[in-house]
Amino acid sequence: MSKKIVLSGSRPTGNIHLGNYFGALENWVRLQEDYDCHFFIADWHALTTGYSDTAMLRKNTISLMADFLASGLDPSQSTLFLQSQITVHAELYLLLGMNTPLSWLERCPTYKDMMANISEKDIATHGFLGYPVLQAADILIYKADYVPVGEDQIPHLEITREIARRFNFLYEKEVFPEPQPLLTKSKVLPGTDGRKMSKSYNNTIALGDDPDEVRKKVMSMITDPARIRKDDPGHPEVCTVFAFHKVFSESEIDRIEQECRKGCIGCVACKKILQEKMEKFHTPIFEKRQKLLENENELLDILRDGSVKAREKAERTIEEAREAVRIGFK
Repeated sequence: MSKKIVLSGSRPTGNIHLGNYFGALENWVRLQEDYDCHFFIADWHALTTGYSDTAMLRKNTISLMADFLASGLDPSQSTLFLQSQITVHAELYLLLGMNTPLSWLERCPTYKDMMANISEKDIATHGFLGYPVLQAADILIYKADYVPVGEDQIPHLEITREIARRFNFLYEKEVFPEPQPLLTKSKVLPGTDGRKMSKSYNNTIALGDDPDEVRKKVMSMITDPARIRKDDPGHPEVCTVFAFHKVFSESEIDRIEQECRKGCIGCVACKKILQEKMEKFHTPIFEKRQKLLENENELLDILRDGSVKAREKAERTIEEAREAVRIGFK
């Protein structure tokens, strides 16, 4: 039996940080064993909010590819490709956009949230409004069976399912299967300041941060604000450092929690334990990443090879879509 197809992507808007890694990338690496995985760098999607400044796009794309490989994605197991190299994504985006109701796009939770909260960029554009249609094209062009998502992302996938359903109905042909969510239980890490880890908050720890920078960021993390002295009882449930320990010190988490609550361990000592744990995880990835970046051409060759494989599949699907719409002539 052929393996089921899994598809996901990441925008080249900066280095992968630990929130991205534990929220998605770690799971992608596991999925390679059991699925026909397609993971892509979504450079067109990067333009939806970053269209006015593309100076770093190439560098970010190469950097993201290094993050992928250093984290364990394997081009011999997965198809790794660059979105813009598969131009039929754009053709399917156009065909799907022709029959996607405007109301579906306007009700998208991310669209409403970002329009309300992003003031430093002009995102009142056709491209930003229509990004769910491009996302649908990315998924449907490979007839993906599954898209790895967390529960909070299911509404985003549902619009792709609706778009596929509407296309099949309008043109009376089952061109696209409806992709299913592949629910993933991800480890959640806050930013170093306790808020959501995000580049826009400048509170991330990236795979590309050197070990000294990681050490500084760990030692500056926000802890329990009510704890003044070392022997004061702590409240680990509100401590950023403890949230990191849940991921990096799983075998010792009960001991760390008890010592914190009893005031038996100070915040500085607790941070030093975390820093040592994180160093063992982070440094090998960082070093592998640095080695990969020494030869950008090899990274680009892997992307090109993956894009050739992806293009072959995508062109078969777009031909079916054209026939269903009855557009073009042979």
